[in-house]
Amino acid sequence: MNLQHLIARLPYSKPFLFVDSLLEINENYVEGSYTFKENEYFYKGHFKNHPITPGVILVECCAQIGLVALGIFLLQKEGASLENVKIAMSSSQMDFYLPVYPLEFVTVKSEKIYFRFQKLKCEVKMYNSQGKLVCKGSLTGMLKKDIS
Repeated sequence: MNLQHLIARLPYSKPFLFVDSLLEINENYVEGSYTFKENEYFYKGHFKNHPITPGVILVECCAQIGLVALGIFLLQKEGASLENVKIAMSSSQMDFYLPVYPLEFVTVKSEKIYFRFQKLKCEVKMYNSQGKLVCKGSLTGMLKKDIS
């Protein structure tokens, strides 16, 4: 699958798309990146005069790359039509180690723990441009093939 085509299949658009590129994907692993733009909507009020990316946005970036992109890839490998895929995160557990500031480039690496009955669980890690661990944890989501 063309990786840019896979990004186009994600159910997000600006300003809520946190995937610039997918670097690698297979049945067990996905790696992608994103640069947090200086004018992201959430920086306006998240710490006056010292904007920091909210943790919930870091989790969302990890989920879009590490759970949703991988899930769509796996569904396609099963032969599913991707026209009406529904996706919902069912659980997350994340630990945070470093802040992410505007204009920071991050890389998300995700390893599949399991994918069965359309439930996907992954271990995700986010790194900054210096290769330092920003956050890590596990994400679980449900993917539904809509047959309507």
